Amino acid sequence: MKLRQFVFIATLMTAASISGSGVRPLGPDVPARPVGDTAVVGLSGLDEIEFGDTEQELTRRGVLRAEGDACGPTLAGHGATSPIFVDDRLVLLWLDDPMSTPEGITVGTPVSEVLASYPLATRLDAPQRTYRFDGLFARDGDRAYLFLHDGTAVREIIAGYADWARRLFDEGYGPC
Repeated sequence: MKLRQFVFIATLMTAASISGSGVRPLGPDVPARPVGDTAVVGLSGLDEIEFGDTEQELTRRGVLRAEGDACGPTLAGHGATSPIFVDDRLVLLWLDDPMSTPEGITVGTPVSEVLASYPLATRLDAPQRTYRFDGLFARDGDRAYLFLHDGTAVREIIAGYADWARRLFDEGYGPC
């Protein structure tokens, strides 16, 4: 995926989040999700998908599919995850509900729980007068989670190489 495709996907995900699409409702009247329904994304990747894998390798293994209506390829069996490639290498995964971190952080998790799980996370402020979310940047070596939030709850999660996650936050999003 080219950088402009990455930026387009980021824009679409942000617009969907702002409109409320894909955000899991919270509250006592929301039925619980079945145990084991959540897929966990660690800082090395997801299941048989690792950061640094090439598009060709993932396609050969049947993990990466080209979707006609998507801006870029999708991961087979992981519809709530969008892969982001730079120079043919997987650098980030954009996560949506029901994906989670090993600590159980998902879209909809309160910001206070993120800070309790990642006490060294760096707070990132979105530029003034934009529709972008603030962030919490939890780095571990060359990998990181970027939790985009509205001040109350997590709205988007990006996992992968720390430099690319930070660049995504700093440079914003645009069309492919």
